[in-house]
Amino acid sequence: MKHFSVKQKLTLWITLLMLVLTTLVLTFMVAVSASVVTENAFEQLSNVMQANVGGISRENGNLVFDTDFAFTKNGVYTVVYSSTGALLAGQLPLSFPEGVGFENGTTRPVGEDGEFYVLDLRLPFGWEEAVWVRGIAAAPDVADVFDDLTGIALLLLPLMVVVSGVGAYLLARSTFRPIDRIIRAAETIGEGRDLSRRIGLPAGRDEISRLGQAFDGMFERLEASFEAEKQFTSDASHELRTPTAVILAQCEDARRHAETPEQYAQAVDVIERQARRMSDLIAKLLQMTRLDQGTQRATFERADLSGLAEVICAEQPGLPPTATLETDIQPDIEADFDVTLVSRLLQNLLNNAVRYGRPDGHILVTLRREGADAVLSVRDDGPGIPYNQQDKIWQRFYQADASRSGENGAGLGLPMVRQIAALHGGTVTLDSAPGKGSCFTFRFPAERP
Repeated sequence: MKHFSVKQKLTLWITLLMLVLTTLVLTFMVAVSASVVTENAFEQLSNVMQANVGGISRENGNLVFDTDFAFTKNGVYTVVYSSTGALLAGQLPLSFPEGVGFENGTTRPVGEDGEFYVLDLRLPFGWEEAVWVRGIAAAPDVADVFDDLTGIALLLLPLMVVVSGVGAYLLARSTFRPIDRIIRAAETIGEGRDLSRRIGLPAGRDEISRLGQAFDGMFERLEASFEAEKQFTSDASHELRTPTAVILAQCEDARRHAETPEQYAQAVDVIERQARRMSDLIAKLLQMTRLDQGTQRATFERADLSGLAEVICAEQPGLPPTATLETDIQPDIEADFDVTLVSRLLQNLLNNAVRYGRPDGHILVTLRREGADAVLSVRDDGPGIPYNQQDKIWQRFYQADASRSGENGAGLGLPMVRQIAALHGGTVTLDSAPGKGSCFTFRFPAERP
C-alpha cells in the first residue's frame, strides 16, 4: 500500500467498502426473505379466511354460503368440518395429510416438511352444533426465493464493484486535480524561482480551495518579501557606495599625508560624518523594509494630535535663524494613530520644507478636523517643484535638487511619508508650482473603523 498514490488508495478503499456493504445487504436480504415470504403467506391465508367466515350461515339446520364465498381463492382452500371432524363442504388439496387436529385461531405449518399452512376457525351457531372452517395454503418454496436472490446477488455484486471502483476513481481524480495544480505550481516556483506564479483555484468553501488560496497568499507574501529584500539590497548598495568610498579615500589620505593631530582630527570628523550618514540611511531603509513586509506594524492609540504637532514644531531643529515657522493648529483634535510614525511623518515634512525652502522663508503648519478626517499640512514659500518632477519625488532616493539637499539628504523622507500615510488609511498630496512654494497635505480618518 505504501507504493500506491493517494488516489489509488482512495479508489481501492471505496471499492472494498462498497463490496463489503453490498455483500452485507444482499446477505441480509436473503436472510430476511424467508421470513417476509412466510409472513405474506400467513397474511394472505388470514385475509381469505376472514372474508369466507363472514359468508357462512345456518338455516333450518343447513349451512348456507353467500354468493361471494369461494372455496378456492388466491391459492387458499377453504373446507368446512363438523364438530366431529366430518367433511361438510369443500375439497382438500392433494397430498394434504389426514387426521390433522383443529386449533382455533392458530396459523401453523402441517405436514412432514411443513408444506402446508393451516388456519382453523370455530363457528358456533347458538345452541346448535358448531362447525370448523379450515383454510389451507401451500407453503411457499423458500429455496426458490433463495435461488432467485442468489442469482440477483451474483449479478449485482460484480456490477456494484465495477461501478463503485470507477466512481471512486473519478471522484478521487476530480478531488485531487486541484492538488495536482498546487504541486505543479510549487514545482515551477521551486525550479525557476518564479514567485509571481499563482495556483489560481476558483473561490470555494471546501478544504482544497481554501488550501489553494492559502498557498496563493503565501506565495504573494514570499514574493513581496523577496522583492523587499531585493529593493533593500539594491538601495543600500547604491546609496552606501558614496559614503563608503569617502571613508576609504579619507583613510588612505590620512595614512599618506596626515602629519599633525589636527589633520588626523579632520580625517576622523569626515569619517564620523559619513558613518553617521550611513547609520541613518541604514536605519531608514530597515524601517521602510519592515513596514513593507509587515514585520513592523502600526500601533494605533487614541492620542492628542494637536499637542503632538505643537511639540514637534516647537522643537524643530536645523531651522535657519532668518527663517520662521508658524503654526495654525486647531486645539484638542484627538485621533487614532501611531504616535511614533506620525511624529516621523511630520518631522520629515518639516525637514523637507527647511531643506528646500528659502533661507529667509516662512513655513506654515496647519491642522484641522474636516468631518471624519484629520488634515495636517506643511507649506513653504520656496522655489516649488517643477511639474515634471512632482511624480518622481515619491520614489526612493530621488531628490528634486540634489545640490540643496546637503549631506543629510538621501531621498527617503517623502517615500516614508507616503508609506506612513498608507498605513493609517490616509493619503498625502502635493500642491506645488515653480516659484510659488510647496504644500504637502496628510489626510487620514481620525477614528479607525
